[in-house]
Amino acid sequence: MDKSSWQSRRRRGRSHQQSPWFRQGGSNERRNTGSPQGPQDSGHGDDEAPSASSSRARSSAPDLPGYYFDPEKKRYFRLLPGHNNCNPLTKESIQQKEMERKRLQLLEEDRQEKKIARMGFNASSLLHKRQLGFLTDTSYCRLTHELRVSCMQRQKIQIQSSDPSALASDRFNLILADTNRDRLFTVNDVKVGGSKYGIIHLGGLQSPALTVKMHENLYFTNRKVNSVCWASLNHLDSHILLCLLGIADTPGCATLLPASLFINSNPAGGERPGMLCSFRIPGAWSCAWSLNIQANNCFSTGLSRRVLVTDVVTGHRQSFGTNSDILAQQFAVMTPVLYNGCRSGEIFALDLRSQNQGKGWKTVRLFHDSAVTSVQILQQEQCLMASDMAGKIKLWDLRATKCVRQYEGHVNEYAHLPLHVHEEEGILVAVGQDCYTRIWSLHDACLLRTIPSPYPASKADIPSVAFSSRLGGFRGVPGLLMAVRQDLYYFSYN
Repeated sequence: MDKSSWQSRRRRGRSHQQSPWFRQGGSNERRNTGSPQGPQDSGHGDDEAPSASSSRARSSAPDLPGYYFDPEKKRYFRLLPGHNNCNPLTKESIQQKEMERKRLQLLEEDRQEKKIARMGFNASSLLHKRQLGFLTDTSYCRLTHELRVSCMQRQKIQIQSSDPSALASDRFNLILADTNRDRLFTVNDVKVGGSKYGIIHLGGLQSPALTVKMHENLYFTNRKVNSVCWASLNHLDSHILLCLLGIADTPGCATLLPASLFINSNPAGGERPGMLCSFRIPGAWSCAWSLNIQANNCFSTGLSRRVLVTDVVTGHRQSFGTNSDILAQQFAVMTPVLYNGCRSGEIFALDLRSQNQGKGWKTVRLFHDSAVTSVQILQQEQCLMASDMAGKIKLWDLRATKCVRQYEGHVNEYAHLPLHVHEEEGILVAVGQDCYTRIWSLHDACLLRTIPSPYPASKADIPSVAFSSRLGGFRGVPGLLMAVRQDLYYFSYN
């Protein structure tokens, strides 16, 4: 047998050993191309939605290990390892492409149509039911907020600063609104490295131009900001409490930064500059400021396997040992009780009046299946809202120590993401690791709105948000603020 005939037989043998799914797909394509189509069939195929046809093709094609089925090209492609630089096709790139397609589709839907969270509810029907006595004032206000949230429209805010060039390069890391919702404390990542702090006054949101002023100072740090909260040392929200991560030979610390240090940050202009205080507290994961009169001028920091409560005036400290890292904290207002969320998934309450710092000082104990990233106490202090790194958001009854409601749809795998609870409006807001901002009804956990990010989803571009019905103060405007990259957006009620 000559060499050429042996190679041809070998190639024919390999072709017969291919997967039966490849043979079936090829035969189907040959049959489809060989059979002529009538005008009615071709017209029906053109009218069919591409998303529906692609989903049916994806569901009909079986999953083959190491291969990916492209519904548009109707064929299989081999999956290459992620480290291969020779035109790789990986699961990560496929998922990223699908997420981007979904994001663009939601953005287009937001521009074209108004979404209604609850079927049958609109402004006229709500007003008619209220006039007939079917709705109480509380229910009417709650449903009105839900209706307006579902119809919010995005607008870009113009930021004025003493250094306009920095606004084009500095990226928003987080924004945090104060109690009256008339100021935003911002942490921006500087292009050359480190962080920069600023305060934005929201009074400009009431003007049609949507222009706000960024007030800055020369306080920089090269360390990561692990946690931040407003602190009421001299008066309400007079300082900002920052937990900074240590680097190299510089240990971590907790810093009380006076808001008056920012240029023109006080509109009245009568406040004297406050004192900057720094406490050597290494490795703080979280922080919280106490507004209870029995724990006045005190703040707490969550450390690795320890809770540390510090009195700013006297310098006295209380230390409580735990079995896990403390990732989230919040003080109760009516009682000197501190609620803590742990990496182990445990949530426990700590009564500062207890002198026993050994065993048995945990007054309330709740449990999640994953690391707790945020805890929020409701106004009556009978319920607590918590989220974890598994994407679960649960409402707990502190008296019965059981979960009474769960809010579905949140996405989180490992990020430290906050919750925003607004009881007056009956709204819960959370930003997921997929960069989608979701808004639920506190009353029945109904998902009211899913807002995509203006930019493609990435780990470095998770938006930071603030919501209120009075943005800019007592006579402010309702809506949602979203900071992502170098931009600040305002979602106004329609």
